[in-house]
Amino acid sequence: MFEIHHLINLAEIYARSEAVEEKTVSNRVFGDSKKLTAMRSGGDITVGRFNAAVRWFSANWPEGVTWPDGIPRPECAKEAA
Repeated sequence: MFEIHHLINLAEIYARSEAVEEKTVSNRVFGDSKKLTAMRSGGDITVGRFNAAVRWFSANWPEGVTWPDGIPRPECAKEAA
């Protein structure tokens, strides 16, 4: 089962790998530079938005970076990019 902390973990790994700030990742994924910060503070998102974010990470995952264990990876969907 996916949980918010899985999405935050994906965002942290992606940010380190791409050498960008969390707000940049948040903007790329959600079109909102404050969404990840809000989620860290207990904010929530809809299931559809959550699933779209995980698909975005899967489609845009940095080459050479291992997808984290314990987080199911959806099939790569280029339309999520």
